[in-house]
Amino acid sequence: MEENITIEFAGRPLTLSAGGLAKQADGSVLARYGDTVVLVTAVAEKQERDKDFLPLTVNYQEMSYAAGKFPGGFFKREGRPTTREILTSRLIDRPLRPLFPKNWRYETQVISTVLSADQDNDPGILSLVGASCAVTISDIPHDGPFAGVRVGRIGGAFVVNPTFPQMADSDIDIVVTGTRDAIIMVEGEAHFVKGTDLIEAIEFGHQAMMPLIEMQEKLREKIGKQKRQIAVPEDLEEKKKEVRAIVEKDLIESFAVKAKLERYERQDAILNELKARYSEEEAGIIAKVYEDVTRDLMREQLLSTGRRIDGRATDQIRPISCIVGALPRTHGSAVFTRGETQALAVTTFGTSDDEQKIESLHEGETYKTFLLHYNFTPFSVGEVSMLRGPTRREIGHGNLAERALTPILPEREAFPYTIRIVSEILESNGSSSMATVCGGCLSLMDAGVPIKEPVAGIAMGLVKEGDRELILSDILGDEDHLGDMDFKIAGTREGVTAIQMDIKIKGISKDTMQKAVIQGQQGVGTILDIMLGTISQPRANLSPYAPRIYTMTIKPDKIREVIGPGGKVIRSIIERTGVKIDIDDSGTVNIVSVDEESANAAIEIVKSIVKEVEVGAVYEGKVRRVLDAGAIVELGPNLDGFCHVSQLDDKFVKKASDVVREGDDITVKVIGVEDNGRIKLSRKAVLKDQRGQH
Repeated sequence: MEENITIEFAGRPLTLSAGGLAKQADGSVLARYGDTVVLVTAVAEKQERDKDFLPLTVNYQEMSYAAGKFPGGFFKREGRPTTREILTSRLIDRPLRPLFPKNWRYETQVISTVLSADQDNDPGILSLVGASCAVTISDIPHDGPFAGVRVGRIGGAFVVNPTFPQMADSDIDIVVTGTRDAIIMVEGEAHFVKGTDLIEAIEFGHQAMMPLIEMQEKLREKIGKQKRQIAVPEDLEEKKKEVRAIVEKDLIESFAVKAKLERYERQDAILNELKARYSEEEAGIIAKVYEDVTRDLMREQLLSTGRRIDGRATDQIRPISCIVGALPRTHGSAVFTRGETQALAVTTFGTSDDEQKIESLHEGETYKTFLLHYNFTPFSVGEVSMLRGPTRREIGHGNLAERALTPILPEREAFPYTIRIVSEILESNGSSSMATVCGGCLSLMDAGVPIKEPVAGIAMGLVKEGDRELILSDILGDEDHLGDMDFKIAGTREGVTAIQMDIKIKGISKDTMQKAVIQGQQGVGTILDIMLGTISQPRANLSPYAPRIYTMTIKPDKIREVIGPGGKVIRSIIERTGVKIDIDDSGTVNIVSVDEESANAAIEIVKSIVKEVEVGAVYEGKVRRVLDAGAIVELGPNLDGFCHVSQLDDKFVKKASDVVREGDDITVKVIGVEDNGRIKLSRKAVLKDQRGQH
């Protein structure tokens, strides 16, 4: 039996329907917001898998027919997921994953399919709600429901779920997800917004999502299935006490080993010695208990002493070093090292030919002029693995760094380059995405990009037990694993440009979030001091190996003359000078060359083509064609005038061919321009002027 619930949400009707479509899935929801419709299904296998992690897969897919379009490419069929689909899949996965039972080992898949897109309402945000609802009404155990909303700020006022057109005027763009009692995840960007304002936006978003949670609760009451009973995990408290008594002293000593790989090697040795005390059948349980004991001891040491694994204070940042101009033939490069995390960032300049074409359901066809690609190498963590295409994690980390750096880029009119940054992670022990932000900024400055302000990024952590809590600056990988929050913040000393927060506990107070933001921005300031000590401002000149783009503006009605019939004129300029020329519909002409002399030559040719003739001005021209009535004279490339037979000489001329021949160079004066643009010339006037001077 089909059930549906509709509410008015942010000025538009939002409907959740269940029981009508995809009935063989464990949970299926059709979610509609305006004319945007998504189908979200949840299915879990019936047999438990022997895995030591949560086997969850989330797939978000946009179907071209949803916007009345054909897919691009040769096959005209949806293929590999786009970057947007991958990022949205991660957006759904991150709040969904922590709400499953810790011992859930049944392969689970959530699929969201966009069936209709109205170009106003974001199907990704609707999919968040649909995914929660599909799992909530299914027989799959889950601590939901949760909901997600997008928060913008337009004209100083917070707006929940702004439409795509409205977002053009917003200085905040964040997605907030949470349960009734807690915020689970925050992701987004801002345009140099104060941290305290972002906290207010997060709180606003959490309160705004309550009707969406209530909808799901009502639907669960109407149509929800009985949740599966899963085996209660074995009570391992006694075993934990036993293992702790054996390994506590050695483990605490291992925490003092600052080098990550050495520390891991020491802890692996402790585990192997521990396993030797037990039978092979107990090895799996002992490994799990050992991991729990390690986590407990690390947290207890932190909370009792305030000292961290590597001996730092809670607000202390690891040693930082910065190198710019690290690579001789690239357009810009930098190496940013923070503790055992190291990023090599390389900037490359391109032209409009290098822009990335983006096809999306809501924006149609757009072009992207700033790209940031993040590569996580296996050797960065001392491992061996196959090199394949970028993973979802790499795409997500690259997108976060790209969002952090986008607000500082100059306007396109002032710096008409397509810019690509590649971040190669050479070492990793905590927050390589924020190292990418720092290295990327240094690389831009080394390349000579006139950025608005330098930015840096830092990852913050939290350890909380009851009333005791510690906020940690610049967390290590181990601190991320054992902690209760991963909070990445990037921006300037005063303003935030990007934020990402994942919370692993039931919730944190607004006061705690505010403290984390303040401590994070203090850390950003410290990092910026070190970065600016290496390079204080963008280089004045571009690399000699970078293309030069020279920009000029012509009247739009002159574009046709520069291009010429069938592109004849513009091809001629390119062949003569070796430059590349781009002209847009507004009349902006970009001339690209690594040779300034060639660029200047091309500029002069374009100027001569578009030059407006002045009545009374004298020109050196070439006779292009001789007629009985007069001569057609070329004044410049694609610029002709007509000299009537009566104006060829100061005495009577019967035929033009009596005075001039094709190919002759003659001096003429412009004596008029007709309404149709025809230029009237006179050689007679020039001869009279010359005689008058004598």
